[in-house]
Amino acid sequence: MHEILQAVFGRLPDTPPPADVDADDLSVAGFGARCMADIFNFLCSLLLNAPDMVATPDGHGAFTTEEDVELFSLVLINSSIELGGDAIGKHPKLLRLIQDDLFFHLIHNATESSPLVLSMICSTALNLYHFLRRFLKLQLEAFLMYVLLRLGGGGGGPQLQEVAIEGLISFCRQPTFVIEMYVNYDCDPMLRNVYEEVGKLLCKAAFPASSPMTTVQLQAFEGLVNMLTTIADNVEVDKAPDCAAYAVDISEYRLFWVERWDAAAGGNHETWVDFVRKRKLRKKKVAIAANHYNRDQKKGMEFLKLCNLVPTPPEPKSMAYFLRYSPGLDKNKIGEFLGDPEEFSLKVLKEFTETFDFTGVILDTALRTYLETFRLPGESQKIQRILEAFSERFYEQQTTEVFATKDAAFILCYSLIMLNTDLHNPQVKKKMSEEDFIRNNRAINAGKDLPREYLSELFHSISGNAITVFSQAAASVEMTPTRWADLVKRSRAIEPFTPCDFKHKLSREVFVTVSGPAVATLAAIFDYTDDEEILNQCVEGLISVARIARYGLEDVLDELLCCLCKFTTLLNPYATTDETLFTFSNELKPRMATLALFTIANRFGESVRGAWKNIVDCLLKLKRLKLLPPSVVEQDGVSSSSSSERLGHRTKSDSGAIFPSSHRGAGTSRHVSGMIGRFSQFLSLDSGGESLLSVGSEFENNLKIIQQCRIGSIFTESGKLPDESVQNLGRALIFASGGKGQKFSTPVEEEETVGFCWDLIVHVSSANVHRFTTFWPQLHDCFAAVSQLPLFSPCPFAEKAIVALFKIAVRLLSGGQGSSNGDRMAEELVFKSINLMWKLDKEILDTCCEGISECIVKLLMEHAGNVQTPLGWKTVLHLLSVTGRHPETFDQSVAAMIKLMNDGAVVVTRFNYAACIEAAFGFAALKISPLDISTRILQLMADSVNWLIQWHKSGYSDPGNSWYSGTSSSSSSGGSGSSAAVAVAMEDASRMGNLATNMFIKLAEALRKTSLVRREEIRNQAVAELGRAFALAAGGELEFGPTGSLACFNLVIFAMVDDLHEKTLEYSRREGAERETRSMEGTLAAATELLADVFVLFLGTLAQGVGFRTFWLGVLRRLDTCIKSDLAAGGGAGVMQELVPRMLKRMIVEMKEKEVLVPREGDDLWEITHIQIQWIAPAVNDELFPD
Repeated sequence: MHEILQAVFGRLPDTPPPADVDADDLSVAGFGARCMADIFNFLCSLLLNAPDMVATPDGHGAFTTEEDVELFSLVLINSSIELGGDAIGKHPKLLRLIQDDLFFHLIHNATESSPLVLSMICSTALNLYHFLRRFLKLQLEAFLMYVLLRLGGGGGGPQLQEVAIEGLISFCRQPTFVIEMYVNYDCDPMLRNVYEEVGKLLCKAAFPASSPMTTVQLQAFEGLVNMLTTIADNVEVDKAPDCAAYAVDISEYRLFWVERWDAAAGGNHETWVDFVRKRKLRKKKVAIAANHYNRDQKKGMEFLKLCNLVPTPPEPKSMAYFLRYSPGLDKNKIGEFLGDPEEFSLKVLKEFTETFDFTGVILDTALRTYLETFRLPGESQKIQRILEAFSERFYEQQTTEVFATKDAAFILCYSLIMLNTDLHNPQVKKKMSEEDFIRNNRAINAGKDLPREYLSELFHSISGNAITVFSQAAASVEMTPTRWADLVKRSRAIEPFTPCDFKHKLSREVFVTVSGPAVATLAAIFDYTDDEEILNQCVEGLISVARIARYGLEDVLDELLCCLCKFTTLLNPYATTDETLFTFSNELKPRMATLALFTIANRFGESVRGAWKNIVDCLLKLKRLKLLPPSVVEQDGVSSSSSSERLGHRTKSDSGAIFPSSHRGAGTSRHVSGMIGRFSQFLSLDSGGESLLSVGSEFENNLKIIQQCRIGSIFTESGKLPDESVQNLGRALIFASGGKGQKFSTPVEEEETVGFCWDLIVHVSSANVHRFTTFWPQLHDCFAAVSQLPLFSPCPFAEKAIVALFKIAVRLLSGGQGSSNGDRMAEELVFKSINLMWKLDKEILDTCCEGISECIVKLLMEHAGNVQTPLGWKTVLHLLSVTGRHPETFDQSVAAMIKLMNDGAVVVTRFNYAACIEAAFGFAALKISPLDISTRILQLMADSVNWLIQWHKSGYSDPGNSWYSGTSSSSSSGGSGSSAAVAVAMEDASRMGNLATNMFIKLAEALRKTSLVRREEIRNQAVAELGRAFALAAGGELEFGPTGSLACFNLVIFAMVDDLHEKTLEYSRREGAERETRSMEGTLAAATELLADVFVLFLGTLAQGVGFRTFWLGVLRRLDTCIKSDLAAGGGAGVMQELVPRMLKRMIVEMKEKEVLVPREGDDLWEITHIQIQWIAPAVNDELFPD
């Protein structure tokens, strides 16, 4: 027989198909095609008539059992298909035999056969799929749903289940089976979700429930991993699309139920992908709408309108398709809606009925098909309306002309319903006979009888198989002849099967369909089994899940990583440290989970979101278990001080890295499948391929595992992560450093953990300098949130944070990339965070002064020119002066301060001048500061007047004023005339003068405060440098104006004299303070002399002010106070007694020479001065006022 098949079907590919002839007319098809059809028809009949071929006692029959007949037939059919191949599709008769007869026999025999027969049936079906799937869309769906899925779910016993699962796996191994099932069935709104059912069945069958895993579980597990690996191998693209690219827009209404893709008018391939994705999304929405409709019809309709599944207002046709094809829709509600008397319901009923094709179908078969789609309502009027619509449709499509009118069809339909009730209702005792049925239907066909044979056939059909009309029971899982006849009819008109290949977006959605059950099943198997090979395959499947989930499926990837974190046993809250360490060091599963966890984090970190918290928690646990090397980052060969290495590409290390740099990110995805095709290869830690449990000593084993994890690369290469991912990573580190989710056994452990977290934050920040302004604001907001945690301790957190933040600042400023707005924003952000940290606990400036001082000194010594913002300078200089007050940090801090003041022309601007002077004052007045250091600083402070002069003359075009000069020039150039330009120039000059005065007053006030310190040498030096500063200002034409000059006296000189006078009196009242009194009096004398010097220096400007009279009286009052304080201090004819008259004489002589003090009519300044001199220094009165 095999030789005959070889001779006949081997010629099929070369046999020309019949052209331009009736498909059923074989007279012109040639002997070859006729012979093939007859042989194939005979082979199919063997399946149908297998019982007749079994040997009987009288010698008839050639086979021992029915199974032998079936196997014989199937082997030959399978051979025929293999020989004919896809050429069978060119011969309509052969194809019709397969579509109409063979598949029905396969389905029917599969559910009642032995495992061996079922295996052969699956093999036959697989060959049919391989060669002829383009012509077998509904037939393949029926075989999968009625045979493989039913038996695979255990519907036929464990033996058949095992064969069915094996058959499913054989289908899944086909290169395009998964994507083709999804596109042709799951994305078709009128068909079942075949792929989803297959995926769920594999997950359910593989889910561990017994020990050890059964053969069926292992088979299903293998199939699931194979399916996920296939998707992962085909989902990868050279460049991952943005998340927005995965969105599907169904904002417009379309009658998608019958919509088909038109390749001729559709455009490019991407449009086809979008078309399929939109169909699938609408199908999902329809299922949701059906759920809403079942619970509340009104809400269901609102959801349909909201999702544009029906137009607004709804049209009958769209509503009819919804009722006809929506899976899971309550059949009671469908029947009630169709039977409703409202006009819209009647139109929907007509459209609903027109979705059926009753051509060539007898009445009872058509009625069964019709009533299977809904539950016939109980009200007679509703039943009448529904049957009228059915009868009209059936009458229009009848081909035998049995019914003369549609009323005849309607009456007979009613009669069949009554017959069905009578024969199959147990409450009816007296059953209707065939004669009664025929008699009841006399003369209903336009006054004539219907053919008796026709009525008799209907009676026997109803008698043998009841029509389900009032039952809501679930549809039978059996393929009945009626269903098959309807399937064959629908297969003639349905959209053909579309062979296709994997496409990125479709592959991603294929995975989404089964992602939840798949991850749960793999996690359960990993947790359940201890077999190393199964664990390897399981992790291989999890890696495949991660490879797919990185494309916009962050939730799935986070769930996967959380499962792996659990399997590491590192986060077990009930295990002690020793127990956790023992488990990790001696069990395979935690090691594999740890390696897989950090492997995925390294490879697919761009798609990790919330799971960073769990990853960080595992990392900190490894740190506390002392399973990490001293420097996690340096273990990967990345130096923390080398920014180029930190931001550059990683090279493969000697530690056996899983992911070399060339495979990082989605841009090199085509290499991924080859690299991670077998996870078990990763678990071989050296060339010998030793197991994780047999690699030398425990310590060496742990070290190799951690080296394989490449933990440091997660942080040093975080610059390649997207913004959201790196922000989540930073937040996880910050909250962990704040103690959230952490349990510390000792303060030392807490301090080490917090410091470790901040070290990692530094590395993350260093790797993301190029986008610091993007990701840091969210991290800054976390600081305030961390401080509100219930068990927050600012001591270790703030201490480690401020040092780490200064390291980040140094890294930012070391770039020297210019003065762009982005650089300034980044600088301001980090210094804002620094200020927040030390304000959480101001004591940290003392406790960690050395670390802070070291960072600040490095910043000022090497990168001072790159500090661009006022906040940055204010923070740096303030903390420099605060931390520098400690003996251990004073030397390096003051050296940085002196260098800054020496290089002031380069780095000091009008924005940081005040902060520099304030910091310099802090060092000059410091008790521990040596005299020569304080003297040098005071000299530098006075010399800084030269900067003010230079800025004033140049119009403040210093580096910090670039924006201002640009604004000024643009404003002046935009003027419409010379008057506007002059006004702008005058306004600028006024502003510059005020600015010069303000900055000088800042300097003068700092020197004034220095004049009040305890050490006499410093006080006197401060007064002397203040005088020199005024002299430099006057000599450098730094004009203050009358107002500015008066401000200098009021805020600086008068204040200094007043404070020194008060200090002198205070010391004079103390017992045994004569030395301090004389010392303070000497400084007061110097200050008084300075008052006179500055008065003479700025007399011309002061006299122009409107408040000069008041000012002059203030000078005289202070001189009077000073000379009297000398007497009160017991000095007798002391310093002030000699100094004040001399100063008065000098000032008044100068006033007379400049005609400021002359007798004038209406001006009493002369008289008042005369009176005051008589009171203050009568000895010089006659000399100054001879008249």
